[in-house]
Amino acid sequence: MNYLAHAYLSFGHEEILTGNMISDFVKGRQQYDYPPLIHKGIILHRHIDTFTDNHGAIAEAKEVFRKEYRLYSGAFVDVAFDYFLANDENEFTDKSLFDFSLQTYGSLAKFEEIMPERFRKMLFYMRSQNWLYNYLTHYGIHQSFGGLVRRSKYLESSEPAIRIFEEHFEFLNRCYNRFWKELKPFAKNKFNELLNEK
Repeated sequence: MNYLAHAYLSFGHEEILTGNMISDFVKGRQQYDYPPLIHKGIILHRHIDTFTDNHGAIAEAKEVFRKEYRLYSGAFVDVAFDYFLANDENEFTDKSLFDFSLQTYGSLAKFEEIMPERFRKMLFYMRSQNWLYNYLTHYGIHQSFGGLVRRSKYLESSEPAIRIFEEHFEFLNRCYNRFWKELKPFAKNKFNELLNEK
């Protein structure tokens, strides 16, 4: 899943949120350099990613992007699913998503000094352009697809991703619904387990 999902699946816990958001920028044994609760957020992120990578609905959603994007197909699914989460009336209203985005940036700001430099630089743009809120719109998703292409070494254009997203919109939405109803309780259980560990 992408940034909105990882932020939301931190269940309002600031240290867990920080670890969850920086996890992809923390390599190997670096994870042990962080305070215990932030480390648990890194672990939670990795549990979520493993669950995601092995879910049938994700495999099906990847197929619509695979011809154009091959190994990157999962990254495009992650972004598409953040759109569906942002628009999921069971999780957010327009106002609550906006409030959640600001709360998330405020929480992350408390730990900026210990974040990996690459994430800290990205957070500046995430916050200034309010990525988390803008997943709500087709424009925001198109911008996110463009960002994926710019950050990759081998991709040239996000235009096919935009077309695929529009053409397979209903199918991708159904995949999201199947996936989310299982991911959220899974993440909540892992969150509780990690907090209860000594």
